[in-house]
Amino acid sequence: MFAFDNFEIGALYLIQDFMRTPKLTDFLESMTDLGNAGFIWLALAIVLICTKKYRKVGYATFLSLAMNLILTNGILKHIFKRARPFDTYPDLQPLIHEPTDWSFPSGHSSASFAAAFVLYHYMPKKFSIPALILATLIAFSRLYLGVHYPSDVIGGAAIGYLTAWASEKFMTYTEKKTGAKSQNLAHKKRAESA
Repeated sequence: MFAFDNFEIGALYLIQDFMRTPKLTDFLESMTDLGNAGFIWLALAIVLICTKKYRKVGYATFLSLAMNLILTNGILKHIFKRARPFDTYPDLQPLIHEPTDWSFPSGHSSASFAAAFVLYHYMPKKFSIPALILATLIAFSRLYLGVHYPSDVIGGAAIGYLTAWASEKFMTYTEKKTGAKSQNLAHKKRAESA
């Protein structure tokens, strides 16, 4: 465990000492801002809900984000109660306002991947690949800005995948239960990308 802790803080010091530049800081601060409270993903879910073709994708995205919020911020952060890296290592300098909640798991990362994995499952690659890239940039921004450990971000991404999977299963179940005809968007996506 000690070696893993050393790896985690070592990665953050490596970023702090060798990667930070003013332009990259500005860019990654904007990425974090997009992920604040899952704003970009909620906005995208609402846009999708307002379209006929991708309404079910919008609902699945919204459901994934809701489950993710409950699991990450409502439960797991309070179970693990992990201090932020700058609280444990005072010479690690965060570049943004210091968050006051617990560190594990990363809420930005989990929300981003909760939405991006749903989009990856249902949407054509021209939409889903940029969503995954954006989720990755938002997750990395949390390391770069010094407010999360690598395992916070990896754990957040894994939880995002879990809630995306659960959302997709729930949507499939309700479609079968209500007798609604499935639009089979996942198959359409594979056909479009073939």
